[in-house]
Amino acid sequence: MSPFKGQTGLKRILNAAGYSFDGLRAAFTGEAAFRQLVLLNVILIPLSFLLHVSRVERALLIAVCLLALIVELLNSAVEAAIDRISLDRHPLSKNAKDMGSAAQFVALSMITIVWAVILF
Repeated sequence: MSPFKGQTGLKRILNAAGYSFDGLRAAFTGEAAFRQLVLLNVILIPLSFLLHVSRVERALLIAVCLLALIVELLNSAVEAAIDRISLDRHPLSKNAKDMGSAAQFVALSMITIVWAVILF
């Protein structure tokens, strides 16, 4: 049993929130791709409120943008874990990193497709 799992109630929630903010801070300071996606979200999300679209369409426009941030966080976590294990080149490490990159490519493609379908 992990010693970090012993907290309950409000203390656990506060700890979890702190860990989440630490993760966001680490991603923002250490990952250029995450900063670029944040910038894209800073542009696209407010833009979605200026467009004449339905609430459901606006929610989709925003959701795909946020999904790309989630995928980038997971991709960065996979890369950090792989690098923590070993910096040696290994086919399985390459596959894991390439799959994370592919997931981000799909997420970015989804932004493009959803925005294009709704706007055009």
